[in-house]
Amino acid sequence: MILYHGSNLEIKQPSLKYSRSSLDFGSGFYTTTDLQQAEKWANRVVHIRKNGKPTVSVFETDDVLWDKLSIKQFEKADKDWLQTVVAYRKLQKPNHQYDVIAGPIANDRTVDVINQYIAGAYPEHIALELLLPMKFQDQWALKSEKALATITWKETINL
Repeated sequence: MILYHGSNLEIKQPSLKYSRSSLDFGSGFYTTTDLQQAEKWANRVVHIRKNGKPTVSVFETDDVLWDKLSIKQFEKADKDWLQTVVAYRKLQKPNHQYDVIAGPIANDRTVDVINQYIAGAYPEHIALELLLPMKFQDQWALKSEKALATITWKETINL
């Protein structure tokens, strides 16, 4: 599998020490299988940090090693996905340890719904109804050193 990571600099050796814990799936090295999504992330990071250049680092998984990881994959934005994203965004650590968590990205459009749900403005079933028609891109959060050891840098795309 090919994974893309968007940033303000080239990354050949991913590290977990720079990750933030308040992201959709908590601390991790975030990637996507969608090049356009990685390009959006790269442009966003440059805009926020006000330095560097939009850069996409391309990685390939070692399928033999990848198959030995503990992976939680959400196929869609369902109740379990929503509860997981809310828990991590509230800095509550769910009672599971996965090497990789994958699923839809809570993007700029979905964040408003999720924040309203967290604030109690929407019950869970209404939040899910509002999220259902949204088109989601995927994200793969590599959350352990074991997961990072399964990917190899292939190239860098400067935008």
